[in-house]
Amino acid sequence: MFAFRLDTRSGVPTYLQIVDQVRRGLLLGYLRDGDQLPPVREVAAALVVNPNTVAKAYRELEHAGLAAARAGHGTFVTGSVDQVPAATYARLSRGLRTWVNGAREAGLNGDQVHALVTAVLDDDAAERAA
Repeated sequence: MFAFRLDTRSGVPTYLQIVDQVRRGLLLGYLRDGDQLPPVREVAAALVVNPNTVAKAYRELEHAGLAAARAGHGTFVTGSVDQVPAATYARLSRGLRTWVNGAREAGLNGDQVHALVTAVLDDDAAERAA
């Protein structure tokens, strides 16, 4: 079953972290149309958050067309996105892991690595739009 992780230092609201993890799970093929998401109470207990927070995330996923609640049965993934092909994922993730290890060896922490990657992605998007 899919498990969620919470980054309490990120500043991102918990419900949005859950939504993002489901989207990422779809993109990377960890989740597929028809998969059942863990029950709200189970996620809330595992993350030590209010069940309403998890329910809000699941409602957001429903609104985005990525999940649907079935009364008495749970919440299921209903949407699909263009997945990263498995071979591409394996190849690129190896290279990215090497890069991240290099960044760590250079003294960057997780927030700095994230900021650097985000800045490069933003710069790339701006260049493509120009």
